[in-house]
Amino acid sequence: MALKFLVLQHIDWEPPGKLLVDAARQLDISLEVIKIYRQAAPDPADFDALLLLGGPPNVHEENRYPFLREEKRLLKAWLAMNRPCLGFCLGHQLLADALGAEIGRNFMPGTGFIRGYLTHAGSEHPIFKNIKSPLTLFKWHGQSVQTPLPRDLLMLATSSQCVIEAFSVAGRPHIIGLQCDNHAAHPDDVRSWLHHDRKWINSLPDGEELGSALTDEAEQRLTEMQSTFLQIMNNFVTLVLNNKT
Repeated sequence: MALKFLVLQHIDWEPPGKLLVDAARQLDISLEVIKIYRQAAPDPADFDALLLLGGPPNVHEENRYPFLREEKRLLKAWLAMNRPCLGFCLGHQLLADALGAEIGRNFMPGTGFIRGYLTHAGSEHPIFKNIKSPLTLFKWHGQSVQTPLPRDLLMLATSSQCVIEAFSVAGRPHIIGLQCDNHAAHPDDVRSWLHHDRKWINSLPDGEELGSALTDEAEQRLTEMQSTFLQIMNNFVTLVLNNKT
């Protein structure tokens, strides 16, 4: 029987990326995507895992994005049940916030394809099993999880653009945050994001040149990104199954 994952989407132009959809198909995962900004979430007890996607909101912008209040309540209830959760970008930040970490402006915009480095904890964590360090991360963010982390959160990866690229919870390896957007590193997703988020890209110092460079690199790195992301999702499925036993 297929595993059922509840996926929370935060804006129309950031659906589950093609690499996530492809991985779900290969791993026999059923994705139920909820546009949390206009849909009510179903009973989370019906799902094996929760996936939190990215999006433009900042974690603390509940007045501008009221749906964040309901999402935070759902997330805290989910964590109280000790169920598997994987957050990407904004989802990573929402998860960290729910676990007591501080979220704020990153020291620089995180953009493009960069190298990420596993920490000692990351090299031993099941989510990065069979993944070598450094690994390529696809980045698209201005906010980040701040240091120091709460004592029970483990930094799994870091980079030159962001200190906390990945984290998990001590004793709860099935709860993971990834600052990267590797699920959306397919060239078609990159082109869509560049189109819809052009204002933010153009606000960056090298924004005008970044667009064509990003799409070219996405094409060149497609096989690598597919392989790495499939391995991450396969590892997450193992964590989900272990949590069910």
